[in-house]
Amino acid sequence: MRKIFIPFVLIMGIALSACGGNQAKNDASPTNSPSSTPAAESESATFTYQSEGGPVEVPTHPQRVVVLTRFLTGNVMALGVPVVGVDEMSKTNPRFEEQLKDVEAVSDESLEKIIELQPDLIIGLSDIKNIDKFKQIAPTVTYTYNKVDYLTQQLEVGKLVNKEKEAQAWVDDFSARTKKAGEEIRAKIGDNATVSVIETFNKQLYVYGYNFGRGTELLYGDFKLGMPETVKESTKTDGFFAVSTEVLKDYLGDYVIFSKNADEDNSFQNTEIYKSIPAVKNNHVYEADAKAFYFNDPLSLEYQLEFFEQQFLGK
Repeated sequence: MRKIFIPFVLIMGIALSACGGNQAKNDASPTNSPSSTPAAESESATFTYQSEGGPVEVPTHPQRVVVLTRFLTGNVMALGVPVVGVDEMSKTNPRFEEQLKDVEAVSDESLEKIIELQPDLIIGLSDIKNIDKFKQIAPTVTYTYNKVDYLTQQLEVGKLVNKEKEAQAWVDDFSARTKKAGEEIRAKIGDNATVSVIETFNKQLYVYGYNFGRGTELLYGDFKLGMPETVKESTKTDGFFAVSTEVLKDYLGDYVIFSKNADEDNSFQNTEIYKSIPAVKNNHVYEADAKAFYFNDPLSLEYQLEFFEQQFLGK
């Protein structure tokens, strides 16, 4: 009973204090600049962030952030903001695991654990569960997945954690580097060459369209590389499409990026059908570690850019 009772008391205490805090916020007019506090005349402890759901009072310098979605963990980490809780998938990402080894794994259902972490900011997607309860624990901001492009998303996260200048600097630098890489890749493989992105998941093979992670933002957006018409047509609704080994050749372009998870069934690669595909015969299939390749946050994108420059250009 004690294990259950203590978090309950904490939740009730937080709920009551949150109600009082929210009343004070509601009495004040929202502003885009940090609100003044008696303790700090030069810089306020909080400021109002204009989120999708309305204004939210957030810490000026967050030090204990909980990120409830794997789609935004890298965005926060790239800005050097301390995180104390992330989802399980982020912890298994080989690009993140060293930095996150001492960070707690949480979900939108682990309320007790999140209370114990004492976060000063909670970030998630707009469809998370228990959002009203999270708002009682700490300022909570959510985003709609894929509502904006990956560069705009990083700028928004930069605004949220008061690191907009750092976010803008990365956006400018990364945009310049991807433009240069795209020009070099097109010059090498030709303007008419096509590229496909594939991955296996739960024993099913998929092809991916634009803006669905796995490097697609770079390949089809920044690099301006061509997508096979079959892929373009089949992925325009959901962003991905399930295919069988028998018809895979109809969806593969001149070059193939295989986001490969070693834990999945990749036996299709041993079939004669697969081996007869032109991209395979020409050694134009480039395999990436799927666990580090899924997302479109700055850390994942840096890895993807490095991978593409190495595979296409030999850098």
